[in-house]
Amino acid sequence: MSGQVEVKNLTKIFARQGSADDTLLALDNVSVDVQPGEFVTLLGASGCGKSTLLRILAGLEVPTKGGAYFNGEKISGTDPSRGLVFQEHTLFAWLTVKGNIEFALKAAGQYKEKKHEIADWLKLAGLSEFANNYPHQLSGGMRQRAALVRALAISPEVLLLDEPLGALDSFTRMNLQDELIRLWQEQGNTMIMVTHDVDEAIYLSRRIVIMSPRPGRISKILPVPGSYPRNRASGDFTALRTEILTLMDFAHESQEEYAI
Repeated sequence: MSGQVEVKNLTKIFARQGSADDTLLALDNVSVDVQPGEFVTLLGASGCGKSTLLRILAGLEVPTKGGAYFNGEKISGTDPSRGLVFQEHTLFAWLTVKGNIEFALKAAGQYKEKKHEIADWLKLAGLSEFANNYPHQLSGGMRQRAALVRALAISPEVLLLDEPLGALDSFTRMNLQDELIRLWQEQGNTMIMVTHDVDEAIYLSRRIVIMSPRPGRISKILPVPGSYPRNRASGDFTALRTEILTLMDFAHESQEEYAI
């Protein structure tokens, strides 16, 4: 089955700016497997290397040691089968919502075969009435919905999400969490998301990968019980939140042990 991601003994070291001898250990011996169709969240404090790991999976960074694999093949460069959505929407300001989706399809060489699907994607995102609007004419939530469907329109097997809802207000963010779950369930993509929001990780994920502060290591991988939609007030939700916060506090306290 397609859409499998494997990370094996991955280490990433950056050279600090201005000195080749001064380095920063961002990720240290990270290993994790993500199964096809799974929704997995990388959770940790800012600077723990989770966005670096996502960029490696996207093919935008290269590991120093170890490797990242997609469907059994080592990741080397970017590929339309691995989509990426950032915290900022990254829509092209000079194109309409429809134009942005068309551009993505053309860039992936899929426009002729999929142009008839654009209206369906706009409807799915609740943007049919705004197809000819430009990004500056949309709300923040609408822009991010447009960015999500632009990424999904080319049918990536894996969608990588780098805090895609982090710039939104709380109410819009919760609404878009539901939209993201709906899109994922309808399309069946593998989802790997980065966040530092514990509740968001629990609400969206099937499994949560907790990462320690720099250098990024995996502290624990936790399954999330229960079906969708998740009840934020349930006992299971609250218990898991408490467990995660306890684990993250412990990871923070032990940071000095391997700080650079």
